[in-house]
Amino acid sequence: MKLFQNIKRLFKDEQGISAVEYALLLALIGGGIATAAFLLGDQVETNITTATGNLSQ
Repeated sequence: MKLFQNIKRLFKDEQGISAVEYALLLALIGGGIATAAFLLGDQVETNITTATGNLSQ
């Protein structure tokens, strides 16, 4: 019961950024990183393959 009261208190606290807002911020940042990795993945792979080939010569 005490755990529920502590969680309830966290949601009522309006000072500063709450844990929910931190979680949303982290989700947005993570989504941005995942999107960038997905969109740039082939390009990065090509550059790494080219660099590896040049080092092997």
